[in-house]
Amino acid sequence: MESRRALGKGLEQLFDLDNLNVENVGEFEKNLYKEVKNEEIVELNVDDLRPNPYQPRTVFDEDALRELSESIKENGVIEPIIVKKSIKGYDVIAGERRLKASKLAGNKTIPAIIRQLSDDKMAEIALLENLQRENLTALEEARAYKSLIEKLNITQEQLAKKVSKSRSHITNMLGLLRLPSEVQDMVQDKRLTMGHARTLSKLKDREEIIKMADEIVNEKMTVRNIEEKSSEKKRKAPQKKTNKYEYVEDMLREKLDTKVRIKDRKIIINFSDTDDLKRILNVLDVKE
Repeated sequence: MESRRALGKGLEQLFDLDNLNVENVGEFEKNLYKEVKNEEIVELNVDDLRPNPYQPRTVFDEDALRELSESIKENGVIEPIIVKKSIKGYDVIAGERRLKASKLAGNKTIPAIIRQLSDDKMAEIALLENLQRENLTALEEARAYKSLIEKLNITQEQLAKKVSKSRSHITNMLGLLRLPSEVQDMVQDKRLTMGHARTLSKLKDREEIIKMADEIVNEKMTVRNIEEKSSEKKRKAPQKKTNKYEYVEDMLREKLDTKVRIKDRKIIINFSDTDDLKRILNVLDVKE
């Protein structure tokens, strides 16, 4: 009974949204393994398990998986995965990498702990668990941040505190999601570095971004090369009339993470879709 009470307390603390962050998600599995009773660990058929639908990771390191697979062949799965019962079979809450490696090892079953959690809680655990491990690709990390903002209905500033990152880091990462899909593929395939992508995300014109991305890959341009080229284009471009509210536009652009213009005493805020509009309203603390 004492063990169950301790476990319940751990879950309650984990799902306190005000305190939810990378550190206490890291303690979630540790506490669960420490407090769970042997009879709560069951062997499940690997074919009955479905990957967490909220898993941000789309790329798994094949060499690392093979290494883990060999370890599982020799020692078995040391830490059970955590799952929830679904309509058909089970959804993996935590431990998808162990599941993949077990299948690779030829195992038909895997030890698991079954817990009933809501879809929102599954999403939070999957996203924060992966962010803690710090081996997501840049785009996976960006998508994880976007999902957390939407799921938890929080601002970039609040998210930055939860994941122990700077606000500028969150803004820069989310900026990658505005890049054209062709350029995002280049980032995913590591043909473009994070530095390249961050610089490109600050450009406005879609065609210019794609063109410059191709030049970076073909000519092996450095980030400094891109910045120098962009500065040269700005110098050659016709000078526009000075906007005395430009500094205000810059502040709003930084806060809202979107294009903002001030013209004829009107503030014009750009948004890409309904979700983006909701995000902006949330940053402005405007209730729908």
